[in-house]
Formats: sequence, C-alpha cells, structure tokens
Amino acid sequence: MKIVATGPGIMSEFVRAVGATVRGRFIDIPESKGAGYITGFSWGSDLRMMIRNYYLNEAVFVEWTNESIDKQDHVAFRLSGIFPSLTQPGEKLSPEQANVLICRQLVSSLITMPSNTIFGSVTIGVSRNYLYQLFGHIDHPVVVSVLEAEDTFVLETGISPQIINTASEMLHQSVPESLESHYYKLRCEELLCYTFALLMQRDAVPMSKMHMADIKAIYAIKHHLQSHLAEPPSIAALARDAGMSEPKLRKLFRQTFGKGVFEFYQSARMQEAARLLKEKHLAVSEVGYQLGFTNLSHFSRVFEEHMGIKPKKYSAI
Repeated sequence: MKIVATGPGIMSEFVRAVGATVRGRFIDIPESKGAGYITGFSWGSDLRMMIRNYYLNEAVFVEWTNESIDKQDHVAFRLSGIFPSLTQPGEKLSPEQANVLICRQLVSSLITMPSNTIFGSVTIGVSRNYLYQLFGHIDHPVVVSVLEAEDTFVLETGISPQIINTASEMLHQSVPESLESHYYKLRCEELLCYTFALLMQRDAVPMSKMHMADIKAIYAIKHHLQSHLAEPPSIAALARDAGMSEPKLRKLFRQTFGKGVFEFYQSARMQEAARLLKEKHLAVSEVGYQLGFTNLSHFSRVFEEHMGIKPKKYSAI
C-alpha cells in the first residue's frame, strides 16, 4: 500500500488508508490490518513525540512532503525496536531493528513499513533552541556537532538498557490522565538524555555535509554488510558500487554509525551469532561456520571480545 501525503496531515492520511479508528489521543490499527496503536503528545512547537506500537499485515510505503518543515530548525530522534513484543511466542513476526536514528527533519520523507514487522518506536522532534537549553552546556565534540549542524546529517547508534527500561515504563504508566502530558514530557526528555549519553561515548569525527545520495549510498552499504555476514567486506568494491572514493566512504560511514566499516561488520556478525545461539539454539560450530569462520577458536575469541563471554557459555545462559 502506498500513501502520498503533503503538508502536516500525514497521520490523517495514514488513518484513512489503513481504516484505523481514533480513540482520544490513540490511533488504533484495525484487526483486519494488524494490531496495536499510534499515540503522541505535542508541547508547543519546541517538542513533540510520537509512539508507534503496532504491526501491519500489509506493507505500507509513505511518501511525505511537508514544505513547512523546511522553515523550521528541528532535529528528529527515532528510537526503534525499544518496546516489548506485541505478539505471542510462535507468531511469525519480525521485530524492527533496534537503533537510534538522529537527523535533520527534511522537506521530503520516505517511510517504509514492511509487513509482518513489529514497530515499537518513539520519534521525538525537538527544536534546536530547546536542545540548546537541555544540552548546550555539554562540551563534547559529537554533541556540539549535533547542536550546531547547519547541513543535512544522519547519525545512528545502538540503544541502551536505560532506553529499554524507560520505554517499557512508558507503556505501563499509571498516572492520572490530568498528569499524563507532564509525565510523558519528563520521559521524553529522559530518552533524549540517554541518547546524548550514547553520543558522548563516540569518538569525535568532524561532521561533513551529506547529500541525500550520500545517505542512500551509506545505508545501501550498511544493508549489504548485514546481508553478507559470512563475507568480509571489500572497501574498494563497496566504494565503487557507491560511486564515491574510499576515503569519503570511510569518513561518512564512521560519521554516521560511529564505527568503521569492518568494525561495524564484525559487530553485526557477533550480534547475529548471539541471536542464532540464543533463539535458534544452534551449536557453536554451526554458528561459526554459518558466519564464515573456518577456525572455531578464532570465532570464540571474536565473540568473547564483543559479548564478554565465550559462545558456549552464552548459549547455556
């Protein structure tokens, strides 16, 4: 299903297209299309938050154009995959990838919602002035880059246990309705604090301007790495396919993800190894060979470096 929306009315278009119902501040997904809801709050023009906690049976592609956003100086924070699953064990639904995406709000936005995927995310839009009030006192190069960036940029990082805990508490809050707005504003700022704490763990990389073509190319490289975990990446081949020089690729990739290409690849490899051990209950040797390791001792060392425990012990936990 494709939804084309212009102006600020993206949610009304989404409601109409999927046949959702509006219940106060909640938009409920009909059973015929999936399950769950969308809700949110707005605290003036400086701070707003949208909570997505649902899944769809049919894929949805949204093309959104809102020229009024171009006149605003806002930064968007999308915290994805942070809520507990909506489904029961055995249901064939995939969680969305857990990460935090930070970017300037753009005139045009393309949003893809794959079918049979659980969306558990919080999206926060914050004015630059409000961010300065909260974090302008922090003298850290990555934080300063986010606060002062004039050009288009994208940063992505992982999530922390603190973000998961705060998100879970938001779903099960029990304050009176008259206090909800204040409660969620505090939680919203708390999530921003934990996000900036993650940014402060990153090495300083000078922020370079990124065109949309650069962003698409960098994310195509990310997708390639995650889709070919048994194949060590070739920087030369990736740069050639992306149509950029190797130094530019290395710089923009590290700027975006806070890791070099091979470091990102190895981390993704070990996360998949952990998933195969824990969820699929595969043997350590099977996981190692499946991820391209020919030496199981080497696989065990790399896994321990990333996860802090040997794979055999991890699978037994």
